[in-house]
Amino acid sequence: MNHPKEEKTLILIKPDALQRNLFGEIVQRFERKGLKIIGIKMMHLNETILREHYKHHAEKPFFKSLAGYMSSSPIIAIALSGVRAVSAVRLIVGPTKGHAADAGSIRGDFSMSGQSNLVHASDPDENPEEEVKRFFNDDELFSYHKIDFDLIYGAELKD
Repeated sequence: MNHPKEEKTLILIKPDALQRNLFGEIVQRFERKGLKIIGIKMMHLNETILREHYKHHAEKPFFKSLAGYMSSSPIIAIALSGVRAVSAVRLIVGPTKGHAADAGSIRGDFSMSGQSNLVHASDPDENPEEEVKRFFNDDELFSYHKIDFDLIYGAELKD
């Protein structure tokens, strides 16, 4: 069962990460941080889901290129949970443009691009829980207790 302070957030492992064999490295960073994987699946993105997911970009000139890139191979959707998971994931991923991301972040270590930047991470302003629902049905998400939860969060659980 989720602790009341746990948040859900979405990660999409993009085509360039799969093509470059970085899936394991990327997932390992979230696991090492202490985030809990509550859902994971590989899928092809069709135009409907791409238009919905990138609706804020759908009318921009680069949308066609973005949609082509995101549908060029499968992606892996991952739902994560944890206390302050959204901000923790954004820190692990780094800023959008890989060339501007700090070393130690996923994009800082492995990306130079703004589009081919390995992962999508939910933006806190764009309702991460809704993004999770876009890619996962309720029966594809799992609620469970991790034995290391108290050690990862310590006294913060008592706040």
